[in-house]
Amino acid sequence: MIPIRDLNQTHRTPVVTWTLIGANVLIFVSSLSLGTAEAEALVMRFGVIPDVIVNGNWTSPRSAGGALGSWVTPVTSMFLHGGLLHLGSNMLFLHVFGDNVEDVLGRGKFLLFYLFCGLGAVVGQVLVDPSSMVPMIGASGAISGVLAGYVTLFPHARVVTLIPIFIFIHFMEVPAGIFIVLWFVLQLVQGYLSLGMIAEGGGGVAWFAHIGGFLAGLVCIRLFYKRPKARRRRWAH
Repeated sequence: MIPIRDLNQTHRTPVVTWTLIGANVLIFVSSLSLGTAEAEALVMRFGVIPDVIVNGNWTSPRSAGGALGSWVTPVTSMFLHGGLLHLGSNMLFLHVFGDNVEDVLGRGKFLLFYLFCGLGAVVGQVLVDPSSMVPMIGASGAISGVLAGYVTLFPHARVVTLIPIFIFIHFMEVPAGIFIVLWFVLQLVQGYLSLGMIAEGGGGVAWFAHIGGFLAGLVCIRLFYKRPKARRRRWAH
């Protein structure tokens, strides 16, 4: 299922959402001018490497093989992508779901919410595979948290969804609650299936970053947004 748009109006311009999309696109386009060795060095330096975070020498800089300086990678990794499809799918989800969450939280809180969800994604992946030397990059962990925020705030909103069936393409309006819950179940299944690959030291999609980001989003949305209390009415006797 591919989300095309949601039928959920916003009341203010989603400046932070558009800025995040613009920053991701700009960094990706800029990286296209790098050679293979330079691109790999960029990912190794600014991507999250669980083994470096957990077992690295924090008194020695990254340039010398240590971990000092890796504290920035949970943030910098959110703005690196491995290809056009990786970038495009992430930015599509952020475009569809981010504006409404920003509309409710406000710009400052939404940015903090997004960053905290990204940190939750890092924690999720590092806890499952702490000895991995495979760098983790991409905004999908933070965007997973945005989905958690969206389904909490707008479970009944309608999402126009593209559903490919063999050679046929269908468009359906799906409640956000159903769309996002099915999406999360898929992450859980894929995460479980990836455990064997993790045990063998393989790479691939960081499914537990998606799961960690989503769970962080469920927690953070309740910290950042408080529903207004219903007004009490006084009845005349």
